[in-house]
Amino acid sequence: MGRASRDKGKRGEREAAAELASLLGVAGRRGVQYHGGPDSPDVVLDGVAIHVEAKRTERLSLYAAVEQATSDAPAGSVPVVWHRANGRDSVVIVSTARLVELSREVCRVVYAAEQK
Repeated sequence: MGRASRDKGKRGEREAAAELASLLGVAGRRGVQYHGGPDSPDVVLDGVAIHVEAKRTERLSLYAAVEQATSDAPAGSVPVVWHRANGRDSVVIVSTARLVELSREVCRVVYAAEQK
Protein backbone atom coordinates (compact mmCIF):
# COMPACT_ATOMS: atom_id res chain seq x y z
CA MET A 1 0.00 0.00 0.00
CA GLY A 2 1.43 3.38 -0.99
CA ARG A 3 1.82 6.38 1.25
CA ALA A 4 -1.05 8.30 -0.37
CA SER A 5 -3.38 5.37 0.24
CA ARG A 6 -2.27 5.04 3.87
CA ASP A 7 -2.73 8.78 4.41
CA LYS A 8 -6.22 8.63 2.90
CA GLY A 9 -7.04 5.73 5.24
CA LYS A 10 -5.83 7.72 8.25
CA ARG A 11 -7.91 10.73 7.20
CA GLY A 12 -10.94 8.46 6.80
CA GLU A 13 -10.41 6.99 10.27
CA ARG A 14 -10.17 10.47 11.80
CA GLU A 15 -13.30 11.54 9.90
CA ALA A 16 -15.20 8.46 11.12
CA ALA A 17 -14.04 9.02 14.70
CA ALA A 18 -15.17 12.65 14.69
CA GLU A 19 -18.54 11.89 13.13
CA LEU A 20 -19.41 8.90 15.32
CA ALA A 21 -18.17 10.56 18.52
CA SER A 22 -20.29 13.62 17.80
CA LEU A 23 -23.39 11.54 17.09
CA LEU A 24 -23.00 9.42 20.22
CA GLY A 25 -21.84 12.19 22.56
CA VAL A 26 -18.61 10.44 23.56
CA ALA A 27 -14.90 10.97 23.06
CA GLY A 28 -13.54 9.30 19.95
CA ARG A 29 -10.22 8.97 18.20
CA ARG A 30 -8.47 7.07 15.50
CA GLY A 31 -7.31 3.67 16.69
CA VAL A 32 -3.60 3.16 16.27
CA GLN A 33 -3.17 -0.37 14.97
CA TYR A 34 0.55 -0.62 15.63
CA HIS A 35 -0.01 0.09 19.34
CA GLY A 36 -2.88 -2.34 19.87
CA GLY A 37 -2.19 -4.98 17.27
CA PRO A 38 -3.59 -5.71 13.83
CA ASP A 39 -7.10 -6.40 15.19
CA SER A 40 -7.40 -3.00 16.90
CA PRO A 41 -10.43 -0.99 15.79
CA ASP A 42 -9.93 1.79 13.25
CA VAL A 43 -11.97 4.03 15.55
CA VAL A 44 -12.04 4.02 19.35
CA LEU A 45 -15.20 5.39 20.95
CA ASP A 46 -14.76 5.69 24.71
CA GLY A 47 -17.16 3.46 26.64
CA VAL A 48 -18.87 2.12 23.51
CA ALA A 49 -18.87 -1.62 22.75
CA ILE A 50 -18.70 -1.18 18.97
CA HIS A 51 -15.77 -2.32 16.81
CA VAL A 52 -15.52 0.13 13.89
CA GLU A 53 -13.85 -0.75 10.61
CA ALA A 54 -13.53 2.53 8.66
CA LYS A 55 -13.45 2.48 4.85
CA ARG A 56 -12.95 5.70 2.86
CA THR A 57 -13.12 4.38 -0.69
CA GLU A 58 -15.07 4.93 -3.88
CA ARG A 59 -15.83 1.23 -4.20
CA LEU A 60 -16.39 -0.93 -1.16
CA SER A 61 -16.07 -4.69 -1.04
CA LEU A 62 -19.01 -4.87 1.34
CA TYR A 63 -18.86 -8.45 2.53
CA ALA A 64 -15.07 -8.43 2.83
CA ALA A 65 -15.29 -5.32 5.03
CA VAL A 66 -18.03 -6.83 7.21
CA GLU A 67 -16.03 -10.06 7.53
CA GLN A 68 -12.93 -8.09 8.55
CA ALA A 69 -14.87 -6.15 11.20
CA THR A 70 -16.45 -9.37 12.47
CA SER A 71 -13.20 -11.32 12.68
CA ASP A 72 -11.35 -8.43 14.38
CA ALA A 73 -14.08 -7.54 16.90
CA PRO A 74 -13.51 -8.76 20.45
CA ALA A 75 -16.23 -10.66 22.29
CA GLY A 76 -18.97 -8.33 23.51
CA SER A 77 -18.32 -5.72 20.83
CA VAL A 78 -20.64 -5.16 17.85
CA PRO A 79 -18.72 -5.14 14.55
CA VAL A 80 -19.70 -2.34 12.15
CA VAL A 81 -18.29 -0.85 8.97
CA TRP A 82 -18.28 2.94 8.51
CA HIS A 83 -17.99 3.88 4.83
CA ARG A 84 -17.93 7.09 2.85
CA ALA A 85 -17.24 7.77 -0.79
CA ASN A 86 -16.39 11.21 -2.17
CA GLY A 87 -19.41 13.50 -2.36
CA ARG A 88 -21.63 11.04 -0.45
CA ASP A 89 -23.01 10.78 3.05
CA SER A 90 -21.38 8.21 5.26
CA VAL A 91 -23.14 4.94 6.05
CA VAL A 92 -22.78 2.44 8.86
CA ILE A 93 -23.17 -1.20 7.92
CA VAL A 94 -23.99 -3.97 10.37
CA SER A 95 -25.12 -7.54 9.77
CA THR A 96 -28.84 -8.01 10.31
CA ALA A 97 -28.12 -10.59 13.00
CA ARG A 98 -26.38 -7.89 15.09
CA LEU A 99 -28.80 -5.01 14.37
CA VAL A 100 -30.75 -5.25 17.63
CA GLU A 101 -27.52 -5.54 19.62
CA LEU A 102 -26.18 -2.40 17.90
CA SER A 103 -29.44 -0.55 18.56
CA ARG A 104 -29.31 -1.40 22.25
CA GLU A 105 -25.70 -0.28 22.55
CA VAL A 106 -26.40 3.02 20.77
CA CYS A 107 -29.45 3.67 23.00
CA ARG A 108 -27.41 2.88 26.12
CA VAL A 109 -24.60 5.23 25.12
CA VAL A 110 -26.85 8.10 24.00
CA TYR A 111 -28.97 7.83 27.16
CA ALA A 112 -25.85 7.88 29.35
CA ALA A 113 -24.50 10.93 27.48
CA GLU A 114 -27.82 12.77 27.93
CA GLN A 115 -27.74 12.12 31.69
CA LYS A 116 -24.40 13.94 32.11
